[in-house]
Amino acid sequence: MAVERSEKRKLRQGRVRRKVRGTNQCPRLSVFRSLHHIYVQVISDESGQTLASASTAVKELREGSASRRNVAAAKAVGKAIAERCREHGISQVVFDRNGFLYHGRVKALADAAREAGLRF
Repeated sequence: MAVERSEKRKLRQGRVRRKVRGTNQCPRLSVFRSLHHIYVQVISDESGQTLASASTAVKELREGSASRRNVAAAKAVGKAIAERCREHGISQVVFDRNGFLYHGRVKALADAAREAGLRF
């Protein structure tokens, strides 16, 4: 029986999630990549709360670029999440790629967040 693509991602996600935990001092930066958008959340696993979020589905980031599914849009989301983390006093996070390969849009988002001052 063949394992479907989404099930494989869930397996990878579980392996990563076993090792990566977000605390109140160092929350988890979780990335979700769909065909049309890229979403990112900063989550404290201790309290179970989302501390900050950004995505290409938000109006202010949607207006900035021609396409919402390219590397440039992912960079804009990375800069936006770093700014929102700075507003909440968060300087360091643990990166959770959520089962996606660290390549393309996911890598561009991480690099842009690092350039904007977020450490991980």
